[in-house]
Amino acid sequence: MVSIHFRSQMSYRASFVFEFLGTLTVGILEFATFALVLPRFEHIGGWGLGEVAFLAGVVNLSFGLMDMVFSGFDPGRFGRHVRLGQFDQLLLRPVNITLQVLGSEFVLRRIGRILVGISILAFSFTLIEVDWTPEKFLVLAFAILGQIGFFGSLFMVGSTITFWTVESIEVMNVFTYGGSEMISYPMHIYPNFLRRFFTFILPAMFLNYYPAIYILELPDPLGMPGFAHWLSAPVGLLMLLVARVVWHFGIRQYQSTGT
Repeated sequence: MVSIHFRSQMSYRASFVFEFLGTLTVGILEFATFALVLPRFEHIGGWGLGEVAFLAGVVNLSFGLMDMVFSGFDPGRFGRHVRLGQFDQLLLRPVNITLQVLGSEFVLRRIGRILVGISILAFSFTLIEVDWTPEKFLVLAFAILGQIGFFGSLFMVGSTITFWTVESIEVMNVFTYGGSEMISYPMHIYPNFLRRFFTFILPAMFLNYYPAIYILELPDPLGMPGFAHWLSAPVGLLMLLVARVVWHFGIRQYQSTGT
């Protein structure tokens, strides 16, 4: 199914190129605007442009990969399929329903955001020096995988909610797109109630912030345990397992819209 989507999108190559370039340009310009403003304030919570660029680069890379893989679970698109009765067609096919939804969309233009993330990461390494070790490479890989799992799980939960609301709900965008924006900055700059929420309820604290602290060898102002930087991948996996339970509960309760 992914191969079919790839060939269909590449059949309109000019459209693909323009969408890809648009995504890439907008992403780079957004970060460039931030990069031009930050020097006037010198730092954010003690983190300079290089450190914040590292956070933003990892987030954009991870979210771009997630958005490509989990496009079928995007609540906006999925809600439309439910509303039009197209989800019923998937249920009638003798193929695993989760795999069908995963393969129902594969948006190649998300490569633009992936390249934005890589470009910002490359820029960050011109400003900071990282003493790379095998453990740091592994922590970075865990951070990327954890963020893919975390935001993919939110997409799954948001899609499940559309079984009852039919339309997607904007509150999920607060946790998906808003969440990716939030973890692009040092978490210690936020108020206590936000930090507690994104530590003990939605554990986004461990996805990007603590891996960055370990890789960049920065002090931890919040005093978390020394193994916190290893929790990104387990958090992403745990969120996916929870989302899978919610997803299958929703399928069991699903009733056709009648369209």
